[in-house]
Amino acid sequence: MKTAISLPDGVFRDAERHAKRTRKSRSQLYAEALSEYLARHAPDEVTENMNSVIAQLDDAGRDRFVSGAARRVLASVEW
Repeated sequence: MKTAISLPDGVFRDAERHAKRTRKSRSQLYAEALSEYLARHAPDEVTENMNSVIAQLDDAGRDRFVSGAARRVLASVEW
């Protein structure tokens, strides 16, 4: 898909330098940058997918100790 965008001059120059340094096309650089941005800014989708997987797990097979330890670890992680 082709698209046209406007960028500040400084961002364009920095992107050009980076593309040359990493031997990537401008299109590849912009596509990778946008993909990374979307992955970082779509936490609701990640959470929904994780919740869906968890809902499919069998509660009877869970070990209480492991579940408690996992909760403590996850509670201490900065999201």
